[in-house]
Amino acid sequence: IEVDKSLYSDHELRCFAEVEFLRQRSKEKYDIPEKIVLVQDIEDAWEQKFQKFKPAPRITEADQKNIRTSLNRKLDQNLLLLVKQKFGDEDIWLLPQTEWQQGETLRNTVERVLVTLPGIQTQAKFLGNAPCGFYKFKFPKAIRTETDIGGKVFFFKAFLEGSPQLPSKEKADYLWVSKGELGDYLKPAYHSQVSRFLVDI
Repeated sequence: IEVDKSLYSDHELRCFAEVEFLRQRSKEKYDIPEKIVLVQDIEDAWEQKFQKFKPAPRITEADQKNIRTSLNRKLDQNLLLLVKQKFGDEDIWLLPQTEWQQGETLRNTVERVLVTLPGIQTQAKFLGNAPCGFYKFKFPKAIRTETDIGGKVFFFKAFLEGSPQLPSKEKADYLWVSKGELGDYLKPAYHSQVSRFLVDI
């Protein structure tokens, strides 16, 4: 804590002013007006308000019903967005991703991901212009070529800003899950790779 150049808070300044006021009153032998509000009165009022304060419960209705499409759950943890994407004949859960297009930077691509998520309208603040991790995989043998053996997915870390507009359908193609719940949805190899850089902030 910076002490030498730090500023006093409003309450500290009020305390100093009161000490000087009482000193002058005592010196001049004036009576203190009955309606004056002293610092101690303010602190007593704060203490009474604090005693009546009851924190909101950490366990929400979404926690109790295990509604994983809700952001109002696991309030003490970071939640990650998973989306369902179709690969061949299979629907699988992944972190949001899309194909890079010629002329884009990687940052441009991930920003486009949020815009193109079906039914989800949201804004996020990205942490930097460099990826925080990647996942490398091989294509199925049936579609491999000599020059195109596999692919690489780069990941960026971002924080949600504001309240997203989400689809109201019951069976949604998105989930908000904690890091510990990723294994319920992600393929083992994919889960193992992405867990390495998913550090809680």
